[in-house]
Amino acid sequence: MAELTSKAWLDEHLNELPEWQQETFRHFANMIADPAGSYPCIPGRHGFLTNNLRFGFVSDPRKEQAVSEVTQLLRHYGQIARETGKFASLVIFFETPHDLINDFAVADYEELFWSVLSRVSAKDEAPWPETISTDPTHHSWEFCFDGQPYFAFCSTPAHTIRKSRQSQSFTIAFQPRFVFEEINDSTSFGRNMKKLIRKKLVEYDGVPAHPSLKWYGQEDNHEWKQYFLRDDESAPSKCPYTYMKNKVKGLGQLFHK
Repeated sequence: MAELTSKAWLDEHLNELPEWQQETFRHFANMIADPAGSYPCIPGRHGFLTNNLRFGFVSDPRKEQAVSEVTQLLRHYGQIARETGKFASLVIFFETPHDLINDFAVADYEELFWSVLSRVSAKDEAPWPETISTDPTHHSWEFCFDGQPYFAFCSTPAHTIRKSRQSQSFTIAFQPRFVFEEINDSTSFGRNMKKLIRKKLVEYDGVPAHPSLKWYGQEDNHEWKQYFLRDDESAPSKCPYTYMKNKVKGLGQLFHK
């Protein structure tokens, strides 16, 4: 059973965990909390340093076990997220075997990411929030689980150009929508934060920010395009989430006939 952990707990008990979990967390910690403060996601870095983040370790993302573990973590996290702090996020590390690391390109991880998200969504028994569109082409759409909206962020071992999307293991972070109550285009704090993050992002990656990065709620914004950024500036023409979700649903109906 997957369990939520905190930085404070991991700092004390990391050596008790399997080696891949130790290595993955140390790599993440060294990246997000580097002494130079170069990591571009300022809220994420602050959340890590102030113990706002929560973590989970799950199985190989290709396995159904991993999907079940993610759903367990999200259900638990949704109940306690607001208690963890204003810079909350749930970071889920997936066990990433050598064949994934050696053979998977960015495009393969992109397909895997949408597969995981869709299979998790298929296990969601809660109604979709009334204020969030169920249509990914609408600017209000956001991934939701157990009635809670999240911004999903994926990083992979295959990313080499966009270093901000590179990680030792396949990783998905779920950031609750309430984190953006003050960090948005309607506040001077949000606008200034965006400028600073974009500046640090360009410096960190060494390439221009991906054109898909926009504010939630902008009429020309599609949140799903920001979840998984490719190393180049391209993006899918249609949301893979809808296709994958319908595919998973269809397989489920076929299985139960």
